[in-house]
Parts: sequence; structure tokens; C-alpha cells
Amino acid sequence: MSVVIDALVGGAIEALLDTVIEIKEKNDKFKPSLEKLETTLKSLKPFIKQIEGIDAKLDRPKSETERLIKRMESGKILVLKCSKLQWWDCCGKANRQEELEELYDSICEFFKLELQAINTRDVKEALVGVRDIQGGVREIQVEIGKLSKMVPRNERVELRGVCSPPKPPAFIVGFDVPLKQLKLKLMDDRIGDHPVVLTVTGAGGSGKSTLAKMLCWDDEVKDKFNDNIFFVTFGKKPKLSTIVQKLFQHTGYETLEFQSDEEMLNQIENLLNQLVRKNPILLVLDDVWPGSESLVDKFEFHIQDYKILVTSRVVIGRFGNPIVLKPLGDADAIKLFQHSASLNHSSSDVPDDVVKEIVRGCSGSPMALRVNGRSLSQQQRVVWQERAKELSRGGSVLHSSSDVLDSLQKCFDLLDPMGIECFQDLGLFPEDQRIPAAALVDMWTELYGDDDTSALANIYKLVNWNLADIVVTRKVESETVDYSYHYVMQHDLLRELAILQTSQKPEAERNKLILDISGNDLPKWWTTEKEYHIKARVLSISTDEVFATEWCNLEPSEVEALVLNIRAAKFTLPMFMKKMRKLKVLIVSNYDFFQMELNNSELLGYLSELKRIRFEKVSVPFLGKAGIQLKNLQKISLFMCNVNEAFENCTTEVSEMLPSLLEINIDYCNMVALPNGISNIVSLKKLSITKCHKLSQLPEGIKNLVNLESLRVSSCASLAELPESITRLRNLKLLDISECISISNLPEKVGELCSLRKLNVRGCSNLSELPSSIMDLGNLRDVICDEETKELWEDLKTTLNGLKIEVVQADINLHWLHH
Repeated sequence: MSVVIDALVGGAIEALLDTVIEIKEKNDKFKPSLEKLETTLKSLKPFIKQIEGIDAKLDRPKSETERLIKRMESGKILVLKCSKLQWWDCCGKANRQEELEELYDSICEFFKLELQAINTRDVKEALVGVRDIQGGVREIQVEIGKLSKMVPRNERVELRGVCSPPKPPAFIVGFDVPLKQLKLKLMDDRIGDHPVVLTVTGAGGSGKSTLAKMLCWDDEVKDKFNDNIFFVTFGKKPKLSTIVQKLFQHTGYETLEFQSDEEMLNQIENLLNQLVRKNPILLVLDDVWPGSESLVDKFEFHIQDYKILVTSRVVIGRFGNPIVLKPLGDADAIKLFQHSASLNHSSSDVPDDVVKEIVRGCSGSPMALRVNGRSLSQQQRVVWQERAKELSRGGSVLHSSSDVLDSLQKCFDLLDPMGIECFQDLGLFPEDQRIPAAALVDMWTELYGDDDTSALANIYKLVNWNLADIVVTRKVESETVDYSYHYVMQHDLLRELAILQTSQKPEAERNKLILDISGNDLPKWWTTEKEYHIKARVLSISTDEVFATEWCNLEPSEVEALVLNIRAAKFTLPMFMKKMRKLKVLIVSNYDFFQMELNNSELLGYLSELKRIRFEKVSVPFLGKAGIQLKNLQKISLFMCNVNEAFENCTTEVSEMLPSLLEINIDYCNMVALPNGISNIVSLKKLSITKCHKLSQLPEGIKNLVNLESLRVSSCASLAELPESITRLRNLKLLDISECISISNLPEKVGELCSLRKLNVRGCSNLSELPSSIMDLGNLRDVICDEETKELWEDLKTTLNGLKIEVVQADINLHWLHH
């Protein structure tokens, strides 16, 4: 019976569709409605055919389709009537038009926005699979093969969730109406021929991203889309492969190298087709800049129950009417400002007219209101009055981006000279990218004479002034100055302000020179044959993946810090680095998805004053090259790098190449074993190896690091033990083996670490017993562990006077993966 009924459904749809097409071509009076009906019927045909084929195997009744068959047949009659309507019959035309709309709505309602069709199909496929297991398994395997192989959970679980939507700010006003409008559009499930693309637009700082985050965290939206909400920030220079790889990572699939963009898009479409079977999909593409609209088009797949939300500071007309964010009204603006300024109206001595004047000067811009409010919090009344006077002279701050920046400038002016320098330095890094706090500490230590603590304090000063945000990706133990898991973020308007402040003078005269090169769009002086002299102490150069121009003839003899922000598979260091005789800090960051091959590394041998190097996503070959000596280098930091060749095949002892090296940080690198050469760097005081999941052993030669004071081997899941020779490190004060889940015991003679003051074993869940020599650690003062291993250390309190045991709760945090 079911086969007959479903065949009739298909026949009824075919008959109605043929009639619609025929009449549409002959009659223009109802053409828009007929075209819409035609599109809908065509989109339903594939589902009906699949249902028919599966029903042939199931033999299950489907009486509910009889109503649809009757509706299709009456629809055919209605369309034929429309063709016979006379031109003068206005009332008849109106009635027929209304009936066509009712026909369309009833078809949509039956299929419940096509969702019912997919659900029916999926249930049927599952039942067929029960009756034909072998065939079903084979089909599933084919689909999985299209998506790439699934990575074992215990190896790749940390890569999940990289596209999870961030939470919106805790205090929000004035967004109820736009949120309601956006939700209505999002939840409207009328059947269409193309994927639904929603857009939110508004001036910089108007809250586009905030509204998108609110939508993602709305209860109704979460109930509908569940885990299928993906949040991706575009920025000025988005790259298709990076976005696609993140989506694969988010869902737990292995990173792949695709042969072409076409293959990449085919695979991501296959992935989305699989995911939509469980829940509808919402893909948020945040901060889409002019020129990147074509990249949005690539994600417009013809997938049922798949919607895209785009936020942009410009209107993208082809995506339909956007939700336009307007300035906050007076009441909401005052609420937001008062909250940001911690202004208690009942106890404040700030006159209402002063508050209103400042709020008026902000012109309803949420960003300007927040920044001005934070900067005035706890300030004296006279400061408020002066700010009100300044804003009253400056006029509106929302008519253009420059007006908003002018408003933010008032907050910038309140910083002390050191704060100004640090704020400007945030503009050296790409937009919408996390800035490692370690990179800022490296720069500020060498440029401004800071130590680690004061440099970190400067970061928090900017955060407290609401001129930056900080993300801590792992809880840091108390009384610890550790910035390894800290990242700094800056709103794009504030970054523009920082760059604006550094560009007041001609390029040759600037103290900080920031060059953002897109393609081969170069400054005029770049192509001149004459040597171009600059006075900058800090030089930042950003390039995209299509940059192919030869480096300019630059004279950068005063540069002390060089920041290279690159997107490329291969990169050649510029020859003008030879002239950087004063260079102290080199930061090379690759923002492409895969590691970058670095060429011309022999130029590093000319940098006699170089103190600190930081590489991100770079294949590091330079230490194995003959003739390179970095006699003053004190610190090397490697993040997500290929370091397997860095210390191999050296013609000179590593200790001779790096005689002054004090610190090595190796984070999330594909290192299987610590190279033996490192064990000979006797000057080394700090060695940190974190999240190197393939690291399986430390060399016995580590005992040669007689000056080592801090050893971190954290989150190295394959490391099963520490070498016994580690007990020869008599100057070691800190030993951190946290999250090394394979370590089951400590070295038998660990008690010989006579200087050890702090031991971190949090997350060492396999640590079941302690060696007896542990009682000899007379200087041990702090043990950091978790509840599972707490009992192992409690008995030591009676023997080791002053020992403090800090129990840290599990801190599962994947924010660092958004880097």
C-alpha cells in the first residue's frame, strides 16, 4: 500500500509541477507566485524519490500522504483556473492570487519547512539499514571516506570546539529589538531554493558581533541548532583553507591538505550534509570586510536546514535586507555608560548634566560608551567635567569611523607614556588575531627595560582601561608569574586607534613603522632603487599569501624589534636584516594553516645584538646551518613549529652557537625527543616543553644543565617517565610535569633535588606512589596537585616543615585553539 501511495505523491507533484511550468510560460498575471511554487516543487522531488525507493523495501502504510495528494490535485485545478481568468476580472485575480498563496503555504506546512521530509527519509534509511546491514555499513563507510578519517578521541579531543560561539558580554542593553528581528528571520523555515543568508550591519563598534553572540546563546536558538552552531571570525584577510580546516577540527576530524579549492569545498559540503542529519546548522561568519563577500559565496551550499549569518560593517546587497544596528537610544546609552563607569546614581557627586553631555558625545556608540565609562570609573569630579567639555567641543562620534576613533582618543590620552607605548605596540600584530602575551613581554623587556612581572602588569593596565582584552587559556596557580597561557585581544577600532597614533609623522620619521601589504600594493618608496632610511625602533611587516614582490632596499639600522606577520608556505627573510645591527627581538608568525618553510635563515648570523627569537608555525632549520652564531641570544620560543631539524647535523656544538642562552620554550611542536644538543647548553636556566604530545622521552644528558632552575614538561601525554639523571640538577627550583598523564612514578633519587621549592603534578592521574627519597626535599614549599593525588602528599606535611599543598580543580579550556 505504501509503495502505491508514495508513487501517487510523486505523480501528483509531477503533474502539478508540469501544469505550473506550462501556465507560467503562457500567463504573466501570476508569474511571481507560480515561479515560487515551481521552485518549491522542484526542491521536493528528490526527497519524494528517496522515500519511494526506501518504502519499496519497508512495506509500511502512510495514510497521512493522502491529504497531500488531494491538495496537489486541487492545486492543479487552481492553476488551470488561473490560466482562464479574463484580464478585466480584478476581483477574480485577487481571489486566485490568495488561493495560490494558500496552496504554497499548505505544501510548506505539510513538509514542515522540508525538515519533515528529511526526518522521514533518515528514519526510513535507518530501518532499511536494520534489514540490510551489510549494504548500510558499506554506504556509511563511503560517506565517512568522503569526510576524511576520524581521529581517535584520545589523541585529538583537544581540537574539538574551535568554532564554538563566544559568550556575549554580561551586561547588554538596547539589543532586544534587533535580536527579536534576527531570530524571526533565523527561525523562519519557509522552503527556498538557496541557503538562507542573514546579515547584520552597522558602524564599527555598534555591536554586530555582540548581537551574533547573543543569537548563538539564545535558548530557543540553541534548542533548535544544538551543537551545530559554528562561529568563525573573518577579519580583513580571511583564508578559505584556514576556515575549512577549523570547521573540520571543530567536529573532531583530522587536518588535511586539499589538492584544490574545489576538493576542499566538496569535502566541507559532505561534512555539513552529515551534520545536518542530526540538527539544523547555523554558520556565523563574523566581521566580513569589503572584498571578502566572494568568500561567503563559497559556503552557500544547497543544504536543507542550513543557514548563514554574516556580520559586516558594510551592506552586502545580494544577501537581502540586513538587520541594521542603529545608535543606542538615550535611555539605553545612559544605562550602558553608568554600568561601564560603575556609577551609583544615589551616591555619585557627578552632575546629571555632565553624564548626559558625555553620553551625548558618544552618540550611542556602545564601544565609545564602554571605553569612556571605564576610563572615568572612580575618577574625580573635575575629570568628568573636563571630559564632558572636551566631548561637547568634538561633536558626534558615530557619523563615521574616524569620529568613533576621535572619541576613543580621549581615553587614549589619559594613559601615561609607558601605557601609550604599550598600547601602540598592540597595532604591530594582525587584526582579529590573538597576541601571545609572551611576545609582548619579549618586546617590552628589551625595548623598555621591563622584567616579566612589570610587562605583564602593563598588559593588565590596558585591560583595566578597556583598551584590550585578555584571554587566559589555562588557570595559573596562585603566586605564579606565568604568562604562557595568556593572549591579548584588541577590538578593531582600538587597533585602528593604535595605528593612527603611530602614523602621525612621515614613514621615514616614525618611531614605529607598521606596513600592512596586501598582494603587491606597496608604498611608493618601496620600489625606488635608492636606499630608504627609517628611524623606527620597531618595524612590523604583514603580508598575505599572494605577496611575491622582492624586498625593498631598506636601511633599518635603528630597528630593535622586528615583527613579521606572514601568510605563506615558504618565506624568505629580507636581505635588509643584515643591516639591523641593533635588533634585539625577532618575532616571525605564520598565520597560514600549515607550517612555513623559512629561507635565508643565515641572515640571523648578522644580528649580533639579538636577544630573543619567537617563531610560530615555522619549520626551523637554522640552528643546523654552519656559520650561524648567536652569541647574545638569551631566549628562544617555538610555537607549533617543526623543530626536528633545528638541533640536528650541527657542524658546531649548540652550546658554542648559543653561549648566552638562558631560556627555551617549546610549545605544541611535533617533537618526539628532546635533541641531545640542548643538553649541552650549560647556560640554560629555564626549559619549558608544553603540549608536545609526541614527546616520549628526555635525554639522560639533561643532567648537564647544571644551571637549570625551572623545568616544565607539561601536557606531554606520551612522556612515561623522567630520566633518573634529572636528579643531578642541584639548582632546580621548579619542576612542572602537570597533565603528563602517562607518568606513573617519580625518579627514585628525586630527593637529591636539594633546591627544589615548587612541584606541579596536577593532572598526573597515573601517579600512584612516591619514592622514599621524597622526604629529603627539605626546601620543598609548594606542591600543586588535584583531588585524585592529594592523599599522596598529605603525609609529607609532618616531615617537610612549611609545605603547602594546593589542590587545583580540573580546568578544561579550549580557548587557546582559537589562536
